[in-house]
Amino acid sequence: MRLDKYLKVSRIIKRRTVASEAASLGRIQINGKKPSSEVKEGDMLDILMGGKHTVVKVTSVQEFTTKAAAAEMYEMITRGDLE
Repeated sequence: MRLDKYLKVSRIIKRRTVASEAASLGRIQINGKKPSSEVKEGDMLDILMGGKHTVVKVTSVQEFTTKAAAAEMYEMITRGDLE
């Protein structure tokens, strides 16, 4: 699944256009690399947005999900302010 779509479906980022812009600006990395690849289970996403640094592990990739089940698509590894 494309990175911007995954971020939207999992509700890590609420708008797909914002996710796409963040990826193109280099604020998101997949397994420490540029986000040009597809997202798959087991990938680590490194996200720098809004003064926050977040690392999540992809636990499942689904085309559609409910709001309640969206948080089950990833595992939060770290979350904190940039210093």
